[in-house]
Amino acid sequence: MTMTLADTARIDDGGVTPRADRPKRRTFTAEYKAKILAEYDAADHGERGAILRREALYSSHITEWRKAAEAGASTALGPRTKDRRDREIEQLKVRAEKAEAELAKTRAALDLVGKAHALLETLSESTGTPKPPPR
Repeated sequence: MTMTLADTARIDDGGVTPRADRPKRRTFTAEYKAKILAEYDAADHGERGAILRREALYSSHITEWRKAAEAGASTALGPRTKDRRDREIEQLKVRAEKAEAELAKTRAALDLVGKAHALLETLSESTGTPKPPPR
């Protein structure tokens, strides 16, 4: 039986599979995209290639970013993971607010217990019963 490249990916013997060292996809901020678009549009025809080489970009990046900017979608220029990050931040804020409210309740309960203890101690002293020795 002949083993193909597809078969090697299914074997899990701890070895390196063909996709193990695959590069990660880059993400660009909206500010970076706008800056590069402005620089690219202001450059002469011969300088545009130098900008793309310097930034390790392809002309398709410029085309996509320009279409998004022309559509008026400044959010489309931003990274796609921002929505997920914003949701996570919002969830953490809600969680922090709940924790602060719970802390306030706990502090109020402790204050109430302290006042009740002081009142009971005062009542105990007024009845003339001896105080128990401290432990």
